[in-house]
Amino acid sequence: MSLAIKQVAKVSPLARNISVLILTTSLAACGGATDTATQNQPTPGSATDTAATSTGKLDLGGKLTINGAGASFPAPLYQRWFADLNKKYPNLQVNYQSVGSGAGVKQFKAGTVDFGASDVAMKDKDIAAIDPKKGVLLLPMSAGSVVFAYNLPGVQDLKLPRKVYVDILLGKIKKWNDPRLVAANPGVNLPDKDITFVHRSDGSGTTGVFTKHLSAISPEWKSQVGEGKTVEWKTGVGAKGNEGVTAQIKQAEGSIGYIEYGYAKLNKISFATLENKEGEFVKPSDEAASKTLSAVKLPGNLRAFITDPEGKDSYPIVTYTWILAYKKYDNPAKAKAVEAMIEYGLTEGQKVSTELGYVPLPANVVKKVAAAADAIAPDYTISVASK
Repeated sequence: MSLAIKQVAKVSPLARNISVLILTTSLAACGGATDTATQNQPTPGSATDTAATSTGKLDLGGKLTINGAGASFPAPLYQRWFADLNKKYPNLQVNYQSVGSGAGVKQFKAGTVDFGASDVAMKDKDIAAIDPKKGVLLLPMSAGSVVFAYNLPGVQDLKLPRKVYVDILLGKIKKWNDPRLVAANPGVNLPDKDITFVHRSDGSGTTGVFTKHLSAISPEWKSQVGEGKTVEWKTGVGAKGNEGVTAQIKQAEGSIGYIEYGYAKLNKISFATLENKEGEFVKPSDEAASKTLSAVKLPGNLRAFITDPEGKDSYPIVTYTWILAYKKYDNPAKAKAVEAMIEYGLTEGQKVSTELGYVPLPANVVKKVAAAADAIAPDYTISVASK
């Protein structure tokens, strides 16, 4: 079935006769080669109508770099997207810094980056702080699960009831052989070892998603700790980014912490099976996350929070992750490049999501995001037609 966003009125007659293909960008570490078209090049910074065809050309008036910063949650996916896209369009480079959602939103609000990224959609007060001449679009680009990764040699399938994992984080359960953990894991040899909880030390969208879930399932957590990109933890040690938490868990036997499923998958680290709202124990997987997303209706502003999903097959901690883009860019070529980046993520980029541990967006969500992003550049039309 074809899903296409067509805005013919804003495209030149020439562009209407050329089929618009998937456009792309690149990663910070990737160099940008010279545009293959050398004849009649416009001056850098100018932008002409879209002329991207199967020949692999994206006319940006020369070489162009756009910069973004934010969530570490989607960083492995974005790095793959941007590296692949730079191979296809070497005149366009995207630099992305994995600095955490909090820092990404801060830099986006300050206007020091061309786009931001966050695992928690911006709040109204943050949106109000954006220059009204620029505006802001919140664009869900992927989704994934937050998992409890752990380091317990010999323990392959750890089950964590909801009350148990909340009490671990509240500092009430301190040993791996606590009777409540033993009861939930019959036949598993849990050691007489201290539990070391590893949490984020930076402002983190992953923390925001994680603590929203904890607040939804535990009145005690909500009253004592609450939710946010940063919170006052009752126990544990901090590490920066999903990368830092993952490294800390791998190094410290007896540790447990929350990270994005893709990091756990890529690093071959064990993660727990969690009890969901229906009392079922569900192991993190692409299928379980997809079932969770299918039950969520995305509103017109594209902001949705999944705190404690319904469904016996749903994994309990799943989130969208957003790219934050301006509605208007002073540089027309940059506006076109941002649309091209979004288009690639919604099309070719979705095809590599599963192998990296992320959840491809449902088709109806792709269509909504494309429609919103297509307003950024007046001389570029996003196409998300199915292949």
